[in-house]
Amino acid sequence: MIRVSLEVRKGTALSRATVQAESIREAVNIARGCYPGRDVRVIFPIDAEDFFMEGRTRHPMVAAAE
Repeated sequence: MIRVSLEVRKGTALSRATVQAESIREAVNIARGCYPGRDVRVIFPIDAEDFFMEGRTRHPMVAAAE
């Protein structure tokens, strides 16, 4: 499992979400499903210490949103 921070934008409104999933692609797809009609982008650079998660969870999830 990985954890990645994403930028979620609709027009001028901007927020961030942290998603955990099996891959970056899956994390982006999860965020797009949670925020339909919004532009979702990975925030770079990715922090290696936060990227790889210890252990595994059963379900991908949006861990936090601002």
